[in-house]
Amino acid sequence: MPRKAQTTAEKEIARLARFEKTQANRRGRQNPAVLPAKLTRTSAFAPRKKGLSDATTTRIYAVKPHSVVEVHGRELGSQHRDALYALFRVRAARFELTNPEWREGADLRVPKSIVIYQTSTTWRALLQATGRTAHVNNLATILRSLEEMRSVSFRIYAGAYEQYEAGIAKGRLPGAGFSDTLISEISWSGVDLDSSLTIRYGKWVRDMFESRTLVSLDGDTYFKLRSDYAKSIWPFIDGKPSHSWIDDVDIAALCGEDYLNAPIKRRVKFRGEIRQAFDDLVRAGGLSSWGCEAIGVGRVKTYRYRWNHRRLRQAELDLEPSQAEALQER
Repeated sequence: MPRKAQTTAEKEIARLARFEKTQANRRGRQNPAVLPAKLTRTSAFAPRKKGLSDATTTRIYAVKPHSVVEVHGRELGSQHRDALYALFRVRAARFELTNPEWREGADLRVPKSIVIYQTSTTWRALLQATGRTAHVNNLATILRSLEEMRSVSFRIYAGAYEQYEAGIAKGRLPGAGFSDTLISEISWSGVDLDSSLTIRYGKWVRDMFESRTLVSLDGDTYFKLRSDYAKSIWPFIDGKPSHSWIDDVDIAALCGEDYLNAPIKRRVKFRGEIRQAFDDLVRAGGLSSWGCEAIGVGRVKTYRYRWNHRRLRQAELDLEPSQAEALQER
C-alpha cells in the first residue's frame, strides 16, 4: 500500500517528539564529537593501529538490524577514527556559494548555489582535541590519517539488513543507497602549530548536517580509552542511549569480525579481549559497571554483555524538590 503523506500538524508533532527524545537522552557531555548516526551504529574501522592493509579492497561492516557500511579502498584503523572524532569535536560552519556551473537560462537541474560545510581550526586545536601532545612532530601523522580517510569511499545502504543480505547472496546490488567520501578537501596555511587548517566534507556528511541526523558522543571518554576494541564499542554504546546490552555476534561485528564462523580458540581469545575492553570503559569513566551472561548450553551457547552508563540520561535524573512539588500540584 502507498505510504500516507503526513499533514503539517503531524510533521510538527513528530518533530517535537524527536526533540523531546533528544533532550531526554542528553548526558551533559562537554565538548562532544558530533558524528553522522551511521558511523556510530556500525564501526567502519579495524580495532588496531598496526598491520593495516593499504591494498584496494572492499570491507563490509554490518550490525543487524541497524546499518550496513561498505568501505572501498585501504583499511582504516584506530588512528583514523581518532582523527575523525577529533575533527567532529570542532564545530563546522555552513557556507552557501554560487555554483560555478550555473548559467542564466541553463538547465534547471543545475542549482544556482551550492552548500558546503567546513571546519576551520589550527593544528594545535585539532591535536588537543585528540588528547595528543601539541607538537610539530605529530602534524604529519594526523594529516596522513585525514588524507587516507579522504581516499576511501563509504557505501551506505538504505533499507533492512535482510534485503541487503538477500541481494549479496544473489550477487546483485542490494538496494537503494549512496557512495561518498567523508572528507573532500584538506588545506593548511603552514606547518606551525598555530597555522590554520581547513577541512571540507563530502556530500554525504553535508547531507547529514542538513538533515540533523547526527549523534553526540562523549569524546572525553573516547580519548581516555587505551583498548582499540573499547574504541570500537564505545560509539555504539554512547550513541544508542536506550540500549543496555549487546550480544557477542553484534559486538564482534563492531570490531569487524565474524564470530559465528571463527574457530573456537579465536572466540575464546576474542571474549577475553572484550572483557578487557569493558574494563577499560569503566576505567575511562564511560561505564559504572558491566556484566556478561551466558545464554544456552554447550555449542549453541551465546554471551550477552550488559552495562550501566556512568552518566545518567536527562530522563533518568531525579527531579529537584521544587520541580517535583510543582508537578504534583498540577
